[in-house]
Amino acid sequence: MKLEIFNNQANRIWKHLSDSEETTGELLKLELDFYKKLLVIFQVGESCCLIFNFQQLKFDFVSDDVDSLLGYPKAEITTELIMENIHPEDRAWFLNCQEVCGKFLLGLPPEKQMKYKLRIDYRIKRRSGEYFRVLHQAVVVHNDDKGKILRTLIVLTDISHLKQTGRPMLSYIGMDGEPSYQDVDVNNRFFERNGILTRREKEVLYHLAEGRLSKEIAVLLNLSKYTIDSHRKNLLQKMKVTNTGELINKAIKEGFI
Repeated sequence: MKLEIFNNQANRIWKHLSDSEETTGELLKLELDFYKKLLVIFQVGESCCLIFNFQQLKFDFVSDDVDSLLGYPKAEITTELIMENIHPEDRAWFLNCQEVCGKFLLGLPPEKQMKYKLRIDYRIKRRSGEYFRVLHQAVVVHNDDKGKILRTLIVLTDISHLKQTGRPMLSYIGMDGEPSYQDVDVNNRFFERNGILTRREKEVLYHLAEGRLSKEIAVLLNLSKYTIDSHRKNLLQKMKVTNTGELINKAIKEGFI
């Protein structure tokens, strides 16, 4: 998905969530200290935290440890930079999640919106150019009396050591006795059809990354071994590598799986 379209659609969704008569002022130190205390419910690894202002479409706060996670000093972190570095093949997924999460939150009473932690995962690029899988967790920390969302606390965590391949997931984690919803169904309104690899090539690539042989993949996909070998050849050519080991290493590094 082209970056301009991606940004425009995301801004439209966020503006809809924050269509409020109440305006966001500067964060008070007392508020910021409170938000930092919320981080204990997120920490699972190398992380950074941000506070996103939906009305102004900017971060009101960025933690110092963003440098160790993404490779950028906090002064350079903007919404545009984060969006630019999300893997192009995951942009449609990100938009779908934003829209589904928005509908979920707006359907809750204002007093319950802050009792849910929203979790999604996707691939994002470090300053070095390497893609890794990030767990994006968010909780509402500022809303109005009509349930419009003004600020969320976001924590980004590197989960590459836990999940390198497989499809991304969306979950709503209830707190203070609220029910949780795991692996929420996400619609495909922003489905992206373009890409360097075909759907079948991606399927073959995933199975190769799991260590399967061509004959095993052929059985799983109900295809001939000749067809699988043909897909493998095409994968090597498209990724500009000479063997399966190089193919898998490059696919993981560049975020194809």
